[in-house]
Amino acid sequence: MERIGSDERRRRLAQRHRLASEAHSESALDTAIAVVALHSSDAATVFLSTWARTRGFEVGDLERALYDERSLVRLLGMRRTLWVVPRELAEIVHAACTRTIAARERTRLEGFVARSGVSDDPGRWLDDAAAVALRVVEERGEAFTGDLSRAEPLLATKLRLGAGTRWEASVSAGSRILPLLAAEGALARGRPRTSWTNAQYRWLLVRDWLGEVESVEPAVAQAELLRRWLAAFGPATETDVRWWTGWTARETRAALAAVPHVEVDLDGAVGLVLAGDLEATERPEPWAALLPTLDPTTMGWKEREWYLGPHAAVLFDSNGNAGPTVWWDGRVVGGWSQRRDGEIVFELLEDVGRDAVAAVEAEAARLREWLGEARFSPGFLPLFQRGLAR
Repeated sequence: MERIGSDERRRRLAQRHRLASEAHSESALDTAIAVVALHSSDAATVFLSTWARTRGFEVGDLERALYDERSLVRLLGMRRTLWVVPRELAEIVHAACTRTIAARERTRLEGFVARSGVSDDPGRWLDDAAAVALRVVEERGEAFTGDLSRAEPLLATKLRLGAGTRWEASVSAGSRILPLLAAEGALARGRPRTSWTNAQYRWLLVRDWLGEVESVEPAVAQAELLRRWLAAFGPATETDVRWWTGWTARETRAALAAVPHVEVDLDGAVGLVLAGDLEATERPEPWAALLPTLDPTTMGWKEREWYLGPHAAVLFDSNGNAGPTVWWDGRVVGGWSQRRDGEIVFELLEDVGRDAVAAVEAEAARLREWLGEARFSPGFLPLFQRGLAR
């Protein structure tokens, strides 16, 4: 079994994820293709992730790709997470991951309807409410969740979530039905309410936003998604594949059986790499990067020691979610935040040398200048980065 060490993996990460300076992309679409999908659960993340990898990037570049050209699409996908993916990959992700998620979400929502005392026939009630939501979106062309809940009493129905727990909450049925319809492939997310840092998106019919959507067999889609992911993230372990996709062990192994690959030694662990992808990667010039909360590279692998080292407990939460990270030459070495006055502050967790510190300082200054007056508040921020922001 051929060995691929951590140094080679870091060189691949730098080049394939467009993080080394000489590897930066020329467009937002190229960046999304390079990393397969951009995390979008936090509204600012997709823009900050693209900025870190794209030459001359401006907010309007990504907005045009998302809302005018629609060469990029925002949708629920792997691990029940919101992503931005290339248009050509939208049907693949939907068939490979989202259909299963939608079925589970519908079952959960029927349970909320029943436990909230809304109906003795929660399935039928949900079908009726979903039909109302689609009708109103079609009539209006586009609408926010709040607009639809105010316009239709059925969508304003209150549902109890987490009944009997400290997380119990009362929400409108529309706030759960509309995301479900998007997961089922009927609705799409359009422009946000205000700026690129806002996560309230307009709902539109998929057929109006993207035209006719091609149906793909789940097994075919899973094999194609795995092939693209291994090209960008390989070598990786089977655990990494399951983490990133959210698939079961059976789904993962079926997809692997359909994708030509070889096993390699990852310093004692069994890694997977596409067949023919064993050639060594050229070492880039040393590079620094400030990657945002839930960045696709930081979140790309479940087994992260080769680029994260001992810093998981500080920079990640117990569920494996990452806050903003400072990178130096293929490794995570610290965290960063934006303060209310716009200043970008960082703290390194190890001694990386004078040249590295200077490079990180320059990257922080570059980000501060690019952001200008824009401010963002990540929905998820670990205690360490939260302390920096004070």
